[in-house]
Parts: sequence; C-alpha cells; structure tokens
Amino acid sequence: MDALDRRILDELQRDGSLSNVALAQRVGLSPSPCLARVKALEQSGVIRQYVALADAARLGLGLNVFISISLTTQSKEALARFEQRIADLDEVMECYLMTGDSDYLLRVVVPDIGALERFILERLSPMPEVEKIRSGFALKQVRYKTALPLPRG
Repeated sequence: MDALDRRILDELQRDGSLSNVALAQRVGLSPSPCLARVKALEQSGVIRQYVALADAARLGLGLNVFISISLTTQSKEALARFEQRIADLDEVMECYLMTGDSDYLLRVVVPDIGALERFILERLSPMPEVEKIRSGFALKQVRYKTALPLPRG
C-alpha cells in the first residue's frame, strides 16, 4: 500500500458513499486508475465492506452498555459455545475476548434500562457458560469514530 492508496482509504473511511469520480478528484487521479486501486484494496481485503452508520439515539436505542462476562471455564469448547451464542444476539454490537479479570467484554445497545434488564436476565444469564456478569452504561459518548488510523509511510 503506497501513499496514494492510503489517501484513497482515508477518503473512503470518511465517506464510503463517494462516487469514483469524486474520490478520484479528491486524491488527484483520473477515474480509471482510481477505480483500479479501490478494486485492488477490496480484493486484498483491506476494504472489507461499505456500510451506512445509523444514529442509535434517533432509532430509540439510547443506552450504550459495557458488560464484562466471566465464564465458568475457559476451555476452548466453552469459549466457542459462548461466542456462537453471542453472535446470535442483535443487541451485541461488539464482543472481545479479554485478558484480565473477565473473559469477554461486550458493548450492547438497548432502548432503556428495562430492555437492559430483560437482555441480562433472559439472554445472558441463562447461558450455561456464564458465571459472572458485570455491567456499566455510558453516561455520554465523548468520542466515536469508525476510521482506523492509517500508518504513515
């Protein structure tokens, strides 16, 4: 990936809906070579997909919750079963296998405290692998970004 590829990727991370012509103008290329570079970034897996970012609050999803999960055992099988179950829960926006005091950290988005209670009691607690659940919710989102920091080169 050269400096021009990084400029293309930077522009697309800021606005994935840019037309190829607009993107080419922003990075100083003609449309054909720009499109070829974008296709190469897609084929190499650097660009995984294009998405529309929705506003959670405007959709009535006002509670952003961080939930730490400790499992009863950390066997490979238990981890795999838990991860498979979590993948089916639409409220879970992110899930990370962690080091430290808990096994997983989830970021969950729900409409309100009642929905959080139902999510924990009806979705997480019944999972046989789950031993301990600790949660805290965000009071205010200070920073949120989707664009990755690109290496200087």
